[in-house]
Amino acid sequence: MEWKLFAHLRDAADGQSVSVDVEGDATVETALDALLAARPALAEEVLDENGELADHIRLLVDGEDPFAAGEGLTTAVDEGTELALFPPVSGG
Repeated sequence: MEWKLFAHLRDAADGQSVSVDVEGDATVETALDALLAARPALAEEVLDENGELADHIRLLVDGEDPFAAGEGLTTAVDEGTELALFPPVSGG
């Protein structure tokens, strides 16, 4: 499964994408755990003080927000799923 990373998250992970292996009945949460195990420096960037996904981080599953269009971190994923993490975006 492939994670796409954007902006400073790329720097923390040493690359714009990271492949992770997950079990057959994986969820977004297990895929995120696999990503953070593979790239521990990302944890500081994407988790809050309680170890939860920080409110300012945007996560997409196949281009859609799993919190609005799915079941959040319990959304099912498989090897063909594309996951993405975005930091806050601002500008003018």
